[in-house]
Amino acid sequence: MTPDTNSAVSTVTAMLREAQEAPQVVASLLDANAPLCRDLGERLRASPPPFAVTCARGSSDNAATFVKYLLEIHSGLVTASVGPSVTSVYEARPRMRDALFLAVSQSGRSPDILNLAQAGRDDGALTVALVNDTSSPLASTCEVVLPLHAGPEKSVAATKSFIAALAAGLQLVAHWSQDQDLLNALDTLPDVLAKASAVDWSPALPLLSDADNLFVVGRGVGFAVAQEAALKLKETSGVHAEAMSAAELMHGPWTLAGDHFPILVLSQQDETLSGVNDLVTKLNEQGVPVVVAGAAEGPSAVMLPPVEDVHPYLAPIALIQSFYPLVNAVALARGRDPDSPPRLRKVTETV
Repeated sequence: MTPDTNSAVSTVTAMLREAQEAPQVVASLLDANAPLCRDLGERLRASPPPFAVTCARGSSDNAATFVKYLLEIHSGLVTASVGPSVTSVYEARPRMRDALFLAVSQSGRSPDILNLAQAGRDDGALTVALVNDTSSPLASTCEVVLPLHAGPEKSVAATKSFIAALAAGLQLVAHWSQDQDLLNALDTLPDVLAKASAVDWSPALPLLSDADNLFVVGRGVGFAVAQEAALKLKETSGVHAEAMSAAELMHGPWTLAGDHFPILVLSQQDETLSGVNDLVTKLNEQGVPVVVAGAAEGPSAVMLPPVEDVHPYLAPIALIQSFYPLVNAVALARGRDPDSPPRLRKVTETV
């Protein structure tokens, strides 16, 4: 396949337009939700939950992964992702009394998510919805609502709503912990996203658009955006992309990588960087085609520039902002419409 690089990079789709709205969406969200997060943070400090539960599917579940890492690393709170089918299909009732229950959703209408949220509230959990549609059943079911303020999203592939969910989760953690450095960094997020949206990642287009199989690697707080990037490559571009932890990759899966199975590495400047750099070095030594975005380095890799001097918790959000124009171009170069992937609808309701 020979991608039409110039055409793919220059074509504006609904997906790309919506992704480019994310900086302003996040600015509005941070302003509007600050009082809500301050109040919720005060409540959580007064009555600390013994553990947290996340509930989501699709891109929203990837956002929940980001919040899970934040809660466990920054707040020391054990956090579990509970499968909605536990209550909706198996009719079990997991014990969630006094837990913090976080449901993440764009539409707030999937029956299985609603079922688990109701079970959490019935059992005495503090239920919080991060949801774009504040008139949805999920918003009514949960005790506290943190709106995503993303506005209408026409493209099937979620972009601005996903970034908004990351920002909402980070804002909650920042206010709960009263971490002033993190709160100050959060104020810069809209500007960071604006810069990230303008970064040129087109050098990766020829390699990625010619791949039918791909690993997307991340670690720690960055693993969630690796999951999101892999999902977007699947749904918009028809690439069989799998998200993989940089640590897990070395336990066997990397034997699949090679000339026709490249690896996209997303990394942030934190405690995981040394291990990610070691991985990139080993992949280079094995002759595996590698695209590196973020803080990691690789002499034989395609290097994609990050936004510099960004707080490590903001860095993954900036990386996915930069990734969306790239995946839009990959889809177009492969002859696909990223706004209307085959067999997918904007709202998916599962039981």
